[in-house]
Amino acid sequence: MPSKANPDSFGFVFTETSRLLRTALERRIAAVGLDVTPAEARALVYVAAAEGSRQNVIAERMGVEPMTVCAYLDKLEKLGLVERNPDPKDRRAKNVTTTEAADRLIVAVREQSAALYEEIQSGLDEQARDIFFSAMKTVRGNLHSLLSDKPQPHAGGETVSI
Repeated sequence: MPSKANPDSFGFVFTETSRLLRTALERRIAAVGLDVTPAEARALVYVAAAEGSRQNVIAERMGVEPMTVCAYLDKLEKLGLVERNPDPKDRRAKNVTTTEAADRLIVAVREQSAALYEEIQSGLDEQARDIFFSAMKTVRGNLHSLLSDKPQPHAGGETVSI
């Protein structure tokens, strides 16, 4: 007789928590009228964290296809939040940088994110929060190691948050 899936197992809880977090952040961003989707906001934060990187590097760090990041950057460029400039080492490649206008949006996204993170961690004291965050970073690093032989952008301590 096959056993039933346990909705309180590690995989279910981790996946459901991630989905709920994305949904909550999407609602917050939409509610304050930032005129970008959460995915576009995430792309903008990645561009800011790696100013001047190529589009393909941003896609790799985000874990999405280059064409997906291209669509995000198209919208962000139309809004005047990023600029794409030819890479001096390879004229076919584009390096992406944020504009001054992006700073205000990044601050607004981070404010919304911080408020959400505070709400979802209610009931956890500072020590529990630190342990939880440290454990999540360890799990993330382990997943990166399982999925790739090459060093990952997040594994070495670089933190990109929104």
